Amino acid sequence: MMLKFPSEAPKRKVIRTLNKLGFEIVREKEHISMLRIDSDGKKTPLTIPNHNIINGALLRLICTQAGISRDEFLEHFENS
Repeated sequence: MMLKFPSEAPKRKVIRTLNKLGFEIVREKEHISMLRIDSDGKKTPLTIPNHNIINGALLRLICTQAGISRDEFLEHFENS
């Protein structure tokens, strides 16, 4: 069964999911800055708004910018 991408997602669950995918919070103010350091030393920065609810369109954009596939995100999101 194909999992449905959330139309709205709680910020805390999104951050937990991104943590499972290797991202760590660097700074948190009006936006949340996150960073992932890959095994080859490449750094992947990510900035998300500090809203309580992240809408689905923005969540898809975040995944695209971070290089995370829809299925990979959903797999970890469901288990967060």
